[in-house]
Amino acid sequence: MTTPTLETRYVFTITARIGDVVTAGETGIGVRRIIPIIGGEVTGAVTGKVLPFGADFQTIRPNELIDLEAKYAFETDDGATVYVENKGMRFGPVELLHKLKRGEPVDPKLIYFRTVPKFETGHETYRWLMEHIFVASAARHADRVVIDVHQVM
Repeated sequence: MTTPTLETRYVFTITARIGDVVTAGETGIGVRRIIPIIGGEVTGAVTGKVLPFGADFQTIRPNELIDLEAKYAFETDDGATVYVENKGMRFGPVELLHKLKRGEPVDPKLIYFRTVPKFETGHETYRWLMEHIFVASAARHADRVVIDVHQVM
């Protein structure tokens, strides 16, 4: 007997609009940044709006590798509230990461930005979100983060 083959299937995109970055400074393990999530939308197999609260809590290590941990929620078009915890990392050429920090455009294909979102909801229609593992590919823009969510089959 062999183990099942890992495959993924695209399911939806979360576009999270972001506010101004708050920096707590160098903490000994890196620079702590907090980026408010102020709204957005969900499109694809799940549709809705990102609620205007939550944040991405980042640590920028000395080599510019960024550890990410975002906590926020979205409301589906049919009224379900879905809590999201999304952990991941962003890394790439230092000069491009500095451009992103300044809010300048960078081709998302040049930055490695991957996450593992976990979902929680009490709404029966969306319980499947809690019964699977998801991975995501993301892109940072000056005013938003676009996250393509894929279900691991």
